[in-house]
Amino acid sequence: MGEMMYKLFASASLLTLGLYHLICTFFHLLKSPQSYAAKPFYPFPRLSSVTGNNHHNHNRLQNLPLFILILSLFVAFLHETLISFYSDPLVKGSTPVHRFSSLNSAAVFFLFLLIAIYYLLSDSTSLIPLPSDLLFALASVGFFLHYSAASSSAAIQTSDLQAHCDSLSARISALCSLLCLLLACRSRLFIADAALAAAICLQGLWQLQTGLSLYVDGFIPEGCHRLLDVQSGVEGSTQCDIQDSKLRAVSILDLMFTVHVVLVVILIFVTYTMVVMAAGVRRTGSYEALPTNNADSNHIQMKSLTGTQA
Repeated sequence: MGEMMYKLFASASLLTLGLYHLICTFFHLLKSPQSYAAKPFYPFPRLSSVTGNNHHNHNRLQNLPLFILILSLFVAFLHETLISFYSDPLVKGSTPVHRFSSLNSAAVFFLFLLIAIYYLLSDSTSLIPLPSDLLFALASVGFFLHYSAASSSAAIQTSDLQAHCDSLSARISALCSLLCLLLACRSRLFIADAALAAAICLQGLWQLQTGLSLYVDGFIPEGCHRLLDVQSGVEGSTQCDIQDSKLRAVSILDLMFTVHVVLVVILIFVTYTMVVMAAGVRRTGSYEALPTNNADSNHIQMKSLTGTQA
């Protein structure tokens, strides 16, 4: 039950942050397309009517998404650190392998936590802020390390379903690492910025699907069951004993992953439409405006006659 609650928390955090970044990316592009440049963090917009008494509180409100990110990373770091002290004989190599694998994940979350805290301090104090391209480069390193940690975790799992879930999560992290690297090289690459936000949303949805498929009885595929070590009383994730049941369950997970990708694409369309409506942007055609005076009309008619004679 505790593992499922953590998956719910991770899913909500990733979805919130990914959707917020997607909205800000679209709004920033529509507001100033000529000066658009990707940012690792978008603060809440400033209010023009902020008084001196409320200025300090408004600065805190501007950094609210960053506070949520730091809190989420701290919870993830604390979770991975605590479970490293628990015994887990249900993984390959038993408890020692589980311990080092959990500490590896905790170290990755600690790296992200350091980057987020430094960004917050540099934004609110006199510290020299890091350039956006360097922040994206560091984020690329962090996502690549998370990809490596998730791939290693998938390799030691006794549960084939959990190994497949971790493997798909690792691929999303690898995609995020590549997109951050592209943004570090070319900050004006809008498609990479929007795809990064969409990939974070996809990671959030996949964390939810992983928790449901592994820890909720009503969503466990048919022919599979929860692992249990009777001697130590440790309960693990889902295992399929029959080969046909395992292949069926893996196929279901692949189908659900595709469904989540489709949901993210729909989310992109809906978000863009809502941002366009909120920003008051109107669609303009590719044609030129019609002439508004007789002189312009005569000029166009003369050009038409000249072209005909030619």
